[in-house]
Amino acid sequence: MARPTVGVLALQGAFAAHARALDAAGADAREVRLPRDLPGLRGLVIPGGESSVMSQLLESSDLFDPVADAIAGGLPVFGTCAGMILLAAQVLDGREDQKCFAAIDVVAQRNAYGRQVDSFEADLDVAGLDRAFHAVFIRAPRLARVGDGVEVLARHRGDVVLARQRRVMVAAFHPELTDDARIHELFVATVGEG
Repeated sequence: MARPTVGVLALQGAFAAHARALDAAGADAREVRLPRDLPGLRGLVIPGGESSVMSQLLESSDLFDPVADAIAGGLPVFGTCAGMILLAAQVLDGREDQKCFAAIDVVAQRNAYGRQVDSFEADLDVAGLDRAFHAVFIRAPRLARVGDGVEVLARHRGDVVLARQRRVMVAAFHPELTDDARIHELFVATVGEG
């Protein structure tokens, strides 16, 4: 079976690390910087970074509307950290001019665990995985609300930190910063369902 091509939004964040994780998970990664990079993708990863800056970069590169259209058309998408914020239906503590894709029925709270110095790592029990996943949280958001149609895949101290709704998956942590590709494998499996 051919490896699916999955885009990685390459405007900010650890997009190269996501590309390596996707390769390990059985997909070919393509960096996405302009609308011409979108055709032929079977999925898209929106990495971490600074969500309000990423929103501005999506606008200035003329990518926001084409990405929104692709997601609305059923393109599977996986957002980590800032990517989770950009995919949320609503954002708490966001800038007034910040745009989101409203692709998953969650409310995200930016920097919910504190500042950069409050970053941490934790082992998570993830639905569908046979052993704990070691997660890296950096200025992490949290999901303040999860809609009825959203499947919770992992929690940390009661907070939902990994969730999925249809073909949209979000993580409050950075799975690309480990050598464990199992979270990306969960997303690639969703990509293959199309």
